[in-house]
Amino acid sequence: MTPILLVVHGSRDPRAARATRALVRAVAAARPGVDVRASYLDHTLPRPGQVLAALEAAGHERVTLVPLLLTSAYHGRVDVPEMVRAARAAGLRVPVDVTDVLGPPAGAPVDDLLLTGLRRRLAEAGSGFDAVVLAAAGTRDAAARQTVVSAAAALGAYLGAPARVAYASAAPPTGAEAVAELRAAGARRIGVAAYFLAPGLLYDTVVDSALEAGAVAAAKPLEGAIELARLVLARADAAALPASAAAAA
Repeated sequence: MTPILLVVHGSRDPRAARATRALVRAVAAARPGVDVRASYLDHTLPRPGQVLAALEAAGHERVTLVPLLLTSAYHGRVDVPEMVRAARAAGLRVPVDVTDVLGPPAGAPVDDLLLTGLRRRLAEAGSGFDAVVLAAAGTRDAAARQTVVSAAAALGAYLGAPARVAYASAAPPTGAEAVAELRAAGARRIGVAAYFLAPGLLYDTVVDSALEAGAVAAAKPLEGAIELARLVLARADAAALPASAAAAA
């Protein structure tokens, strides 16, 4: 079977690498027999080009690359394609199918698997919430931020509660500002859902801000959630369909 290469931004925080390893195990368990590996754009080794070269050397005839990103901001639009181009320039010949990011493309609905994972993580943190803050990393890319707003609206509809976005950096509102807005609208038991794949400084920043402002509980990042593993496989399968059709033509 075609191997799956997960590409992560990378972090100096060791919790992030542990979360990525947990997701690798979850994806491999969900599809036994598939070679699933992780690589990092920054801070941590191995780099994507190194893993692609190793997979080619092992005799694989194709690789599916899944960006572990929740928005199509700079890392998805620029870093990942540039990494593939650099690998080609270094001699890589094996075809690489790059999937969509895990979050919704602009204007597209939020995947049910993503919503289910967010809801389950929030339920693990507590219950009885009358409003929810969707905590995210933040980006200067307005189109990418709009997809996070869409995810918050979908999660709120899924939970039957008002929902607001909060960001750790690059754009308002902060966690505290989102909580204050919901409290001003009458909410008293506010939960924080985590639009994060792994813990780290940005997760801590936005979640701590919301909790200090009066949110009563905060969810863990998605990490190795089975819903996330299934979403990775769904993205990989969708990317493989055009390649299969071309091979059959």
